[in-house]
Amino acid sequence: MNGQSKVAYFSMEIGLDAEMPTYSGGLGVLAGDTIRAAADLNVPMVGVTLLYRKGYFYQRIDSSGWQIEEPVEWVVKDFLIEMPGRVSVTIEGRIIWLRCWKYDATGAGGYDVPVYFIDADLPENSEWDRTITHYLYGGDTRYRLCQEIVLGIGGVRMLRALGYDCIDRFHLNEGHAALLTLELLDEEAKRAGRKKINRDDIDAVRKLCVFTTHTPVPAGHDKYPMDLVNRVLGRSEVSDMKEIFCHAGLLNMTFLALNLSHYVNGVAKRHGEVSSHMFAGYVIEAITNGVHAATWASKQLMDLYDHYIPGWRKDNFCLRYALNIPKSEAWEAHRQAKKILIQYVNHETNAGMDVDVFTIGFARRAATYKRGDLIFQDIERLKKVSSKAGLIQIIFAGKAHPQDQGGKEIIRHIFQVNNLLKDSLRIVYLQNYDIALGKMMTGGVDLWLNTPQPPLEASGTSGMKAALNGVPSLSILDGWWIEGHIEGVTGWAIGEDGRGDGSVDDRSRDAVYLYDKLEHVIIPMFYNERERFINIMCHSIAINGSFFNTHRMMQQYVLNAYFH
Repeated sequence: MNGQSKVAYFSMEIGLDAEMPTYSGGLGVLAGDTIRAAADLNVPMVGVTLLYRKGYFYQRIDSSGWQIEEPVEWVVKDFLIEMPGRVSVTIEGRIIWLRCWKYDATGAGGYDVPVYFIDADLPENSEWDRTITHYLYGGDTRYRLCQEIVLGIGGVRMLRALGYDCIDRFHLNEGHAALLTLELLDEEAKRAGRKKINRDDIDAVRKLCVFTTHTPVPAGHDKYPMDLVNRVLGRSEVSDMKEIFCHAGLLNMTFLALNLSHYVNGVAKRHGEVSSHMFAGYVIEAITNGVHAATWASKQLMDLYDHYIPGWRKDNFCLRYALNIPKSEAWEAHRQAKKILIQYVNHETNAGMDVDVFTIGFARRAATYKRGDLIFQDIERLKKVSSKAGLIQIIFAGKAHPQDQGGKEIIRHIFQVNNLLKDSLRIVYLQNYDIALGKMMTGGVDLWLNTPQPPLEASGTSGMKAALNGVPSLSILDGWWIEGHIEGVTGWAIGEDGRGDGSVDDRSRDAVYLYDKLEHVIIPMFYNERERFINIMCHSIAINGSFFNTHRMMQQYVLNAYFH
């Protein structure tokens, strides 16, 4: 079914290739996995995002552990095809011309889902206007609003120029693209023979839109002061219809998307509940995130799956048969993936890590609520765990947002602790976390650690990637892990119910749970009861790998949101 696309998927970032720096982390990687799943399942979709010529940033960490951001240089035409035609948007009264570049995501059966990257870097535009699409999450509030005008309004205009006239659903992956609703309202008004939109257009637009909210963290919900909106966007309708566009006197992208979408969902069952409390009065469903299995499984595991579970690439549910894979072969595949990771770590850091030592992985965006340094809450206790239960080595990675000083301090703290613990256990923080490094880590460590402050973990997907590789999780019961956790079967929980109150005591309490589980359960099993440990690895694949994937997620969107 390679005809007209019926679903347009808008996302501020889409991660499709490690060498294309068009993503910053979980949101963009999820978007890329969503596109790939649509291609596998022949879902008639088209993707829309912005072209970041300078990327998010290249992360370098200096000798003190402080993150330094550098522009990313990449050659656009090596990855994307420039499309003919131009559209324009008006920003601050100026006409900004836009072009787009195309990437085809090809599915397991050969079906293509095109993704269009919108680009303002044209000689027709002024020097500043050409930079609007240069940096992902860069610049100030004005810069961000300009980008969201280009993505939402420019994105719809670009699709129309490319001939996509019969789109049934516009999927807003987070609120950044919410201004596409303004363009759709304009189209409805024009259809009715009017020059200005009014409330008669709302129902028609609402039927077209689907909105996924991804986080309860305030930074994930863009809002703009009205003086800036009037200056940059220059649309009086925003003030005239403030009950649709605004909340608390600000243009609020989340509330705009909520008001103009017929289907709204959070990204895990718990997140759906949290979002319903945050946005009382709105019906918010839940579709738990997933990951694209054929992207995130290591080559060693994929070879095993191809041999023992043929057809798994087109039907990820087949991975439930992973329990039939001989345990010795599953362990050997894991060991080979681990060997590749450890060799990489030693080459990059000269850490002297050992493939036979129990290895913990933690790789997330460095943000304070993710608590990447929780395992160092009690350094003496951690040293005791390693000396009594068995040797530990820990591999960290993750970028902090350039403006997130708290996130940067966490990275620096891990560096400082590494110096304190270097005689007791080996710790590394790998630079410039990206898709390729994420795949290597989730495929090569023995245990995936996740320690967010509940209830701020909307979903999380890194543990899902680990599960696909037979790597069990030790995680706070929040986000997806509430659904994926079966104690001692798919992994282990830190704490009890994940409903912490955010106090300092929670952190200390969670650290005690973490140390106890490592010392008394996980590490002794790894070293002394290898068969039991491998059994948990295989259950991680069969139970969590077979369910927490974007094939299942996409099928839920198709049934519940797109064609319902």
